[in-house]
Amino acid sequence: MSLEETIKVQVKDAVKALYGIDADDKMIQLQKTRPEFEGNLTLVVFPFVKLARKAPAQVAQEIGEKLQGELVLRFNAVQGFLNMVISEAFWVRQLEAIAKDESFGFVPVTESSKLMMVEYSSPNTNKPLHLGHVRNNLLGSSIARIQEANGWKVVKTNIVNDRGIHICKSMLAWLRFGNGETPESSGKKGDHLIGDYYVRFDKEYRAEVKALVEGGMDEEKAKKEAPLMKEAQAMLLKWEQNDPEIRSLWAKMNEWVYAGFDETYKMMGVSFDKIYYESDTYLEGKSEVEKGLAAGKFYRRDDNSVWADLTADGLDEKLLLRSDGTSVYMTQDIGTAKLRFQDYPIDKMVYVVGNEQEYHFKVLSILLDRLGFPFGKELVHFSYGMVELPNGKMKSREGTVVDADDLMAQMIADAKELSKDKVLRLTGITEEEQNEIARKVGLGALKYFILKVDPRKNMLFNPEESIDFNGNTGPFIQYTYARIQSVLRKAAEANVSVAAEGLQPTLTEQEVALVQKLTELPAVIRQAGDDFSPAVICNYAYALAQLFNSFYHDCSIMNEPDEQKRAFRLLLAKTVARTLEKTMALLGIEVPERM
Repeated sequence: MSLEETIKVQVKDAVKALYGIDADDKMIQLQKTRPEFEGNLTLVVFPFVKLARKAPAQVAQEIGEKLQGELVLRFNAVQGFLNMVISEAFWVRQLEAIAKDESFGFVPVTESSKLMMVEYSSPNTNKPLHLGHVRNNLLGSSIARIQEANGWKVVKTNIVNDRGIHICKSMLAWLRFGNGETPESSGKKGDHLIGDYYVRFDKEYRAEVKALVEGGMDEEKAKKEAPLMKEAQAMLLKWEQNDPEIRSLWAKMNEWVYAGFDETYKMMGVSFDKIYYESDTYLEGKSEVEKGLAAGKFYRRDDNSVWADLTADGLDEKLLLRSDGTSVYMTQDIGTAKLRFQDYPIDKMVYVVGNEQEYHFKVLSILLDRLGFPFGKELVHFSYGMVELPNGKMKSREGTVVDADDLMAQMIADAKELSKDKVLRLTGITEEEQNEIARKVGLGALKYFILKVDPRKNMLFNPEESIDFNGNTGPFIQYTYARIQSVLRKAAEANVSVAAEGLQPTLTEQEVALVQKLTELPAVIRQAGDDFSPAVICNYAYALAQLFNSFYHDCSIMNEPDEQKRAFRLLLAKTVARTLEKTMALLGIEVPERM
C-alpha cells in the first residue's frame, strides 16, 4: 500500500473517531508539502471543518495528534493544512519494496486489457519526413508506450497517403525532368529523390502560372489552366481508372519512398504494428459515401460532386467526392476507420495529428456517426502544436523543410563533438563505442527537447539548447544515469553488494526526497496516460535527476564509512538509475552506460 493510501485509511479512522465523519476518498486531499514548511505530505483539512464545527487550525491540530505515531513521526498545523513528517523507517521500507519490484509503477497488460489503437506518422509518398513528422512520430510512439505502461493493449498504426494530386505532381515531374534517375543512380534515399521532384514540379508550375499572368490571364484562372496542373489532374484520374502504365510508375516510385521511410523510422526508433494505405482504403470510403448518398444522408450537386450538409451540427458543407468522382482525404479516413474496426476489437481510437486538422476530425466523427458506425463519436483526436523554426514555418513544396534524416545526423555529429573531451577520458573505449554514445546522446537530446514541451502547444526547435549537458535536457538525464552506473561499477570492483534488506540507517533530507520522488512514479505514469502527455514523464525524469545530483554532491556513497548508510545509498542509486532508464524508455530514449 502506498503512502497516500495508508494515510487515507488513517485519516478516515481519525475523523470518524474525532467528529463522527464518514469520509470518502474525495474528501481526503493530500499534496506534497511546500518547501518552506517541514513535512513530506500535507493534508488539506478544510473539507472537514464545517462538519467538525471548529476552526481550521484546531481541526488540523486534532487530526495531527490522532495520526502521530509509527508512521507520522511529527507534524505542524498551519491554518487549514496539516504538514506531516513521515518516519525514516517508512522511507527505508519503501525503497526496499520499490527496489524489489522490477515493474514498479507499470500496470501489466493482460488478456482482459482493453485495446487502444494509436495512429501516427501518416506521411505522404511525395516527400521525405521532416521536422514536423519528427514531433508527430515521437509523440505517437511515446503515447503508445505510456498507454501500454498503464495496462492498455496497444496497436500502433500508420496510414500512408500514397495517392492523390500531390503524388501525381512528383510522378509527373520525374517523367518530365528525371531522365530515368533512380535512388541507385543518384546515390540518394528514395524519399529524398521523390521529394526533389515535388519541389521541381512547384518550381516549373510557378513559372507557367507567371507566364500566363504576364500574358493577361487572371492569377486564379492561371493556376487552374497551367498545363502542368492540368496534366497532373489528368494523371490522377487515370490512376483512379487503374491505367496500367500510371499504376506501374506509381508502384515503382512508392517502393523507393518506402525504403527511405524505413531507414528514417529505424534511426528514429519508431515502429508500427499495422500499416494501412490510402490506395486501399479510399475505395471503402467511396463505397460508404455512395451508400450514404443513396440513403439521403448526403447530396449531389449539379457538377456531380457529393457533399455532406453539416450546418445542423454547427459546421458547414463538406466535399466527399469531387465532380470527376475522385476521392478526398475525408473519404479515405471514413474507409480507413471502417477497416480498422473490422480488423481489431478497438476500445479507443486515437489519432495523433496536428492541431490544424481539428476541424477535419470533428467532421469525421460526425460523418461516421451519421453513416451508422457506433464508434464515430468515440474517436479521440490528439491535437498537438506545430514545430516552428526561428525563421518561420516550413513548406515542403518550396524545399524549406528541415529534413528528418539530416536533422538526426547533425544532432549525432554535434553530440560527438560536444562530448569528445568527456568520452576521450574514458579508458578502453573504442571508436565504435564512441559513435554509439554519440548516437544515443544526439537522438536523446532531440527526442527529449521535443517531448518535454506540452504537446498541445506550438514549439520553437533550438538544436543548440537541446544538446546542452546542463539544465532540462536529455543529455543531462543520460549523464546522471551514466554517473550512477560508474558508482555501481566501482562497488562491484570493490566487492560491495548493492542488495540489502532490513536496513536501519539515519536519512538525510535529500535521501528522503529521493525516495519520495521514486514513490510518485505510478501516479506520474497514470497522469501521463490520462493527459496523453509525454511531457509529464519528462518533468518527472528531470526532477529525479536533479534530486540525485544534489544528493550525490552532498553525500558520499562509496567513501561512506557507515556500512548501513553505504548500503542504503547504493540501493538508492541503483533504484534511481533503473527508474531513469524506464522513464526515458517511455520517451523512446536510450541511456548510455558510460559518458
